[in-house]
Amino acid sequence: MRPYTPKDNVQAKAYYTDRFWVAPRVPEEPVPEEGLYAEDLAAVKAKHKVLKAYIQRGQLVIHINPEENLEVLRTLKEERWYEMLSEMSAVDFLAERGGFEVFYQVLNLNTARRIRVKCFVDENQAVESVNPLFRSADWAEREMWDMMGVKVNNHPYLKRILMPDDWEGHPLRKSYPLEGDEFAQWYEVDKIFGKEARDIIGPENRDPARIDRYDTERFARLGYEVPRGAPAEMVDKTEETPIRYQEEEGVFLIEKLSEERSKVLDRRK
Repeated sequence: MRPYTPKDNVQAKAYYTDRFWVAPRVPEEPVPEEGLYAEDLAAVKAKHKVLKAYIQRGQLVIHINPEENLEVLRTLKEERWYEMLSEMSAVDFLAERGGFEVFYQVLNLNTARRIRVKCFVDENQAVESVNPLFRSADWAEREMWDMMGVKVNNHPYLKRILMPDDWEGHPLRKSYPLEGDEFAQWYEVDKIFGKEARDIIGPENRDPARIDRYDTERFARLGYEVPRGAPAEMVDKTEETPIRYQEEEGVFLIEKLSEERSKVLDRRK
């Protein structure tokens, strides 16, 4: 078996300077001195410390200390009527800054205005759950913990929501391999058959976006299969292949399916 190599610092060890293209930053405009956003920002500054504030794509963005995330959102909800949390998550800056940027997108239903609240947390630093203010934060905070590993204090039920409970690692971190680490490649094999079956079954491929170099050569259509390497144009010139659903002997306790009783849908329902 191939020896496992830790990949914790794979993002910091980029061998090529042009490996990842960095998109230009969206311009940051100053907050107007008058208007709704000016009043919203003043209400927050009256009670909390604002590290940075600007307008980006017509929305107010506020950077705060992570210790004040719950109280800042409480001020926006109770005093400025931002009563809906439409989105929240985190961005991985582990290699660059050693932590995550957690953001909250809140919406004022009366004015159709949006504010994005951001705070930066270190890798092992936790943020306070905003579930008491917004019920939509329940699953979002669980996903943030499951996928990114951002700890959330005082969440009513903080456990994995997408991955199995015994999963190791956080798949949306930039340091997580695209095809999964050793644990991911052998998870179901070990779980179902045991580690002794690894040599028989082989590792799993957990990358649904993987492109095989033979994909364009294995063109087929039900009843009109073509040989490997044949061009797609052959499908209209190939004789129909008889469809056989099952061997004559059948399978124990499984009813034989005949072609007369089957139906091929013209389109998906």
